[in-house]
Amino acid sequence: MSLKETINNDIKEAMKAKDKETLEALRAIKTAILNAQTAKGGGEQDEAAELALLQKLLKQRNDSAALYEEQGRDDLAAQEKSQAEIIAKYMPEQMSEDEVRAMVIEQIQKTGASGMGSMGKVMGPLVNMLKGKADGSLISALVKEELSK
Repeated sequence: MSLKETINNDIKEAMKAKDKETLEALRAIKTAILNAQTAKGGGEQDEAAELALLQKLLKQRNDSAALYEEQGRDDLAAQEKSQAEIIAKYMPEQMSEDEVRAMVIEQIQKTGASGMGSMGKVMGPLVNMLKGKADGSLISALVKEELSK
């Protein structure tokens, strides 16, 4: 079942359960999927595109929550965090920092990279391998850390 079908089914369930918060988050996902499909000239999206879309939505919610917290708007921050949790349920399980670090070290050894000038050589393949499984900022931070040793 595609993400779009799953979301549609979950929207129906949320409507039956009168779960307003979940319904709002699911409708945001559905809207983003529909916008992405029409922007690319129609047609179904592949799993990678759907995953990238979910990551984008999750990042937006987390960034908004952080901004609201800085401004003392805890009510809005809580709403954004709640939506982020719902969106995260549709993403694959994220890798732990230790697992990502092991892959970073392996990639550095594989490419023979040394120093910060080689960061691109390491980051390119890693980002593709870990797409959807780890946050890009975490990957970048670990690569920098390992290359500066």
